[in-house]
Amino acid sequence: MNDPGLQKRISPTKNFVAGGVGGACLLLAGHPLDTIKVRLQTQPRASQSHASVIYTGTYDCLRKTLSKEGVLGLYRGMGAPLLGVAPMMAISFFGFGLGKQLLQPDPRAPLTSQQVYLSGMLAGVFTTVIVAPGERIKCLLQVQSLSGRLKYAGPLDCAVQLYKEQGIRSVYKGTVLTLIRDVPSSGLYFLTYEYVKNALTPEGQSVTQLSTPRILLAGGLAGILNWVVALPPDVLKSNFQTAAEGRYRGLRDVLANLIREEGACALYKGFTAVMLRAFPANAVTLPIALSATLSMLHYP
Repeated sequence: MNDPGLQKRISPTKNFVAGGVGGACLLLAGHPLDTIKVRLQTQPRASQSHASVIYTGTYDCLRKTLSKEGVLGLYRGMGAPLLGVAPMMAISFFGFGLGKQLLQPDPRAPLTSQQVYLSGMLAGVFTTVIVAPGERIKCLLQVQSLSGRLKYAGPLDCAVQLYKEQGIRSVYKGTVLTLIRDVPSSGLYFLTYEYVKNALTPEGQSVTQLSTPRILLAGGLAGILNWVVALPPDVLKSNFQTAAEGRYRGLRDVLANLIREEGACALYKGFTAVMLRAFPANAVTLPIALSATLSMLHYP
């Protein structure tokens, strides 16, 4: 991570602004495939054959969703993340920038890979307060049409009903699994992005001079590796957050039930949808975040 760009201290405020813009772009680019991912992750398992499965794969889920619900069906549950994605990504970038400052007392000293990873993990911790309830509401809205009835009229109605049923604990159901998903994967996300950018930077140049295609490549690869790590806990989280109250006692129970009923491969349900979404969505996020601050925000 030896780059002259590191000599300029990163402003957490600029990270906050950049993250908000990038997060909005990430949501618009990736929500339809996120809906498919969640539906594949939470659909009832096949008893004997594929005949009892609602969706046989990513394309089948897309086709049936468009046929029964139209294009808007792919955007079910977007209200909650739309309200939260800008502050979530902003806080993520803010936490990342803050972590760098805490781990880099001397702004002239280059950050190590470990410091970048730990800063990314801090970003994952920071975002949980927004991500956990947003994910709970989003997932419930994305899968409620599968039951044949619409229990929630929208994000606000869903939040209110959850709170009335069991208080704030119900709204934040799945927080531990969200942390398990986001903390290590966020660290890997930022580490990969920084590493690839440095690797693609010609000798004698700064990463701030890197071309847009190379920045897109770095963001896309970071998104892919992020989801390779994040998908198993994401599958557990989706099942836990959308299950009927009392179905699971906790993380271990969700994991044991899923493996017993569907095998270890079930931890990667929705893999195709995730990978189709990961590269383009994340390739867009960081470059737009950078341009949003008119090149004021510099990464190592």
